Amino acid sequence: MTCCAIDAEGVMAMSTTAFSAEEIALASHPLGGGLHQLDLSVPDVHCGACISTIERALTALPFVSKARVNLTSRRVTCIYAEKIGAQAVNPAEIIAAVAGAGYRAHLYAPLAAEGDRTRNQLLLAVGVAGFAAANIMLLSVSVWSGADAATRDMFHWISAMIAAPALIYSGRFFFQSAWNALKHGRTNMDVPISLAVTLSYAVSLWETMHHGEHAWFDATVSLLFFLLIGRTLDHVMREKARAAINGLARIAPRGALLVLPDGSRRYVPTEDIAIGDEVAVAAGERVPVDGVVVSGESDLDLSIVTGESSPVPVRAGSPVSSGSMSLTGSLILRASKRAGESLLAEIIALMEAAEGGRARYRRIADRAAALYSPVVHLLALASFLGWGFLGGDWKQAMLVAVAVLIITCPCALGLAVPVVQVVAAGELFRNGIMVKDGSALERLAEIDTVAFDKTGTLTMGGPRLVKAEPPEGSALSIAAGLAAHSRHPLSQALMHSARTTPVPFDRVIEIPGGGLEAVSCGTLYRLGSESFACRGLATQPAEGSPFSEVGLSQDGVVSARFFFDDTLRPGAREAVATLHAAGFGTVMISGDRQRVAGNTARELGIPRALGALTPKQKVDQCQALNSSNHRVFMIGDGINDAPALAAAHVSMAPATASDIGRQAADLVFFNERLDAVPLAIAVARRSSALIRQNFALAIGYNILAVPIAISGLATPLIAAVAMSTSSIIVVSNALRLNAFGKSIPAGAIARPAGKASEAQAA
Repeated sequence: MTCCAIDAEGVMAMSTTAFSAEEIALASHPLGGGLHQLDLSVPDVHCGACISTIERALTALPFVSKARVNLTSRRVTCIYAEKIGAQAVNPAEIIAAVAGAGYRAHLYAPLAAEGDRTRNQLLLAVGVAGFAAANIMLLSVSVWSGADAATRDMFHWISAMIAAPALIYSGRFFFQSAWNALKHGRTNMDVPISLAVTLSYAVSLWETMHHGEHAWFDATVSLLFFLLIGRTLDHVMREKARAAINGLARIAPRGALLVLPDGSRRYVPTEDIAIGDEVAVAAGERVPVDGVVVSGESDLDLSIVTGESSPVPVRAGSPVSSGSMSLTGSLILRASKRAGESLLAEIIALMEAAEGGRARYRRIADRAAALYSPVVHLLALASFLGWGFLGGDWKQAMLVAVAVLIITCPCALGLAVPVVQVVAAGELFRNGIMVKDGSALERLAEIDTVAFDKTGTLTMGGPRLVKAEPPEGSALSIAAGLAAHSRHPLSQALMHSARTTPVPFDRVIEIPGGGLEAVSCGTLYRLGSESFACRGLATQPAEGSPFSEVGLSQDGVVSARFFFDDTLRPGAREAVATLHAAGFGTVMISGDRQRVAGNTARELGIPRALGALTPKQKVDQCQALNSSNHRVFMIGDGINDAPALAAAHVSMAPATASDIGRQAADLVFFNERLDAVPLAIAVARRSSALIRQNFALAIGYNILAVPIAISGLATPLIAAVAMSTSSIIVVSNALRLNAFGKSIPAGAIARPAGKASEAQAA
């Protein structure tokens, strides 16, 4: 089974733009060993069945060694051999194979606007179907109340004229999908839907033309209206999760100042920077490519690279990574990698690989749909043939078949998942949590391990003054006066923490990578690292100290030391304790220094802390837990966390996170408190239970209703009423989640014991 292949305007345009073998070869990337990688955009992909269909079609080609479909970016990555034996292959066959599977394909390009167009088209289709259904229902009331024959026929004709354009416009999503599936020898849920809508309209039109008493235009359009609501809700929930990779690419520098041999500078695109080129980076700019500092000193914000909470000083000979920001000075660096191989490119590649794997998660609705279509077809066909051959009345046989198709139409099945997810999303939003992807609630209900980032997640991400030596005296006023002249995070924290009047300084010099320097009344004051403030005469921080230190010196002699730590996020202790009590494993995976991460973990009671991790190592940790049969819930905030947020089974970020962190996460919480984590788990588990109840209700309804329809006791109108009733029952059951959200019962997030200790020791 596969799903539909509809473009942004709802048009089933299966023609694929023709690309020559030369154009495709130029778009391919050589991997070495005679292998090439080709990336294609496949805009019609939107479910797990699409993924498997395209991947099977591509791997069937003898020269294709690997094919992977990324649902998030709607991108196909195909690795193929340049030759088979001595014969060169034609890479145009790759695009032809995708087209043969029923999907448009073209050379890869971002699809940022397509989702919005599709959403708008669906919303408009819902509005058209709802308007038509309401007006036909008004006419039907007059018919049901006993209108005479002439009036009844007139109202039936008016209903037919209202229904026809509504069905053509709003039903095209189902009709085109069904036709595409049948044309390629497959079936899907849209085939019985299209049959039910088309046949019920055709039978109603036949009855109208022959002055029949009954017509079912109202049932036909109402059926379409309910189905479109389910599809629109599902589409909106899915589209919210597809912006992280494009957002990350947008923050990467587009170009840089290339330092030429004669000393002049020329602006060039980052992709034109070659290994060995020298590039100028001013204060406040991001590093465009990985490299080594040739000259200059600065403090670098490495939050993208490692999540390090404190800026790191760099000077000649220091390695720097793309994406890091120079805070206090200008640098000249020598490129050691091209832009496509630098850290930001690696993070994007990690996110695509991780999201491609997570996209293979088959949602409950997808699994249920795999059985639905063939069963409905067989039931309707058997009813039609049985009544036709045994009863001899082929008109009645057609009515029975239509009733079977309508009564089994998947309104309840289609609403079972999205309506619960929408209610759950609303309940979480009222509690300060935004759900970006409906399937995230299904995945969240399955987790057994919670992985936390430190800076910005368990902590607030800003340094605070925790101790001063000496605790009182004029030193704090002097330090605050110096700090007022710097944007360095530690300087800002010192200035805001000082509960005293700062000493004014007329002229303060900031030394990149060192600190602040000023002269007042003949005394030289320095504030910064002790190696800078005291020229190496001061003692070094105690081994294993979890604090960041700043020293104040007067004429080279230490007069005060200030110790900084990160503020714990409110509710962090309570959230971790609740998770442990419920049987979940917890682990910290942080880019911050190991001693700092370990100190925070001990303070919160997290049994395992891993520090100094790169973005790739964070992904590796999530994948290691996944391979140990654990389901990981990752909580992070930084750009360096984005690949891990995508690699985890499900993920969450605070609203204070970077744009990329928020986009990569499945859920975002707006309150400062970390209580959002256990609350989200509780609502997700309750939602999962309600979804299963809805499926049971939908299946139970069909078990009761189908025999009635097959026996000929239900007209298409009665079938439509029964179908609508099942939808109302499903929606009412989903609304019970609102009462649950107002008072989360104790133990609501409890899970079966067995994996918590394993996860903590993994």
